[in-house]
Amino acid sequence: MADKLTLEMVTPYRQVLSTEVDEVTLPGSVGEFGILPGHTPLLTTLKIGELTYRDSGESIHVAVNWGYVEVEDDKVTVLVETAEKADEIDLERAKAALGRAESALKDLNAEDKDFAVMQAALERALIRIQVSGKTQSRGH
Repeated sequence: MADKLTLEMVTPYRQVLSTEVDEVTLPGSVGEFGILPGHTPLLTTLKIGELTYRDSGESIHVAVNWGYVEVEDDKVTVLVETAEKADEIDLERAKAALGRAESALKDLNAEDKDFAVMQAALERALIRIQVSGKTQSRGH
């Protein structure tokens, strides 16, 4: 069994990262889950949320927006619409997006065609704000 995972993260626009890590925690569609070296092969969907990976005691946080993850032979491939590391997030822009989504949702009900779009925008903004407050940390 290997003692490291290869983590590759890709959006339609760029390769976000390719690195060796100790573990990965992902926002699965049915709940958060972790991947360690030796994990069984897996293919599943991801929801809007926070992806965290650890290497040598350092935790790095990334806001991700829907996608897929494949785990095979100690390689974790993450394909998502967007991915932003904590230090890449524009906090003021995220707060402005949150305000726009909250304002739009006040005027919509669940039957409106734009309700799901604004609900997703709200969720993305909240995750970006949450992740932006996390800097690289050491330890557990």
